[in-house]
Amino acid sequence: MNVDVVVDAKGLSCPMPIVKAKKAIDGMESGQIMQLEATDKGSVNDFQSWVKQTKHELLNIEEGSGVFRFFVKKG
Repeated sequence: MNVDVVVDAKGLSCPMPIVKAKKAIDGMESGQIMQLEATDKGSVNDFQSWVKQTKHELLNIEEGSGVFRFFVKKG
């Protein structure tokens, strides 16, 4: 998957991963893909809820070595 922007939110607690994601995605073009990396387990539910409230598309969630990777296509 081609990723246009990578956001590092590792070590941050809610709501900071969402805040960083919003700030990054606001500067992107429609159709571009953001990869956000977070270590907060709560970010999985937070991120799914956030994407539902926006016009963006959650393409995939991966988890490995305690890091969650969210792939979001800007709407």
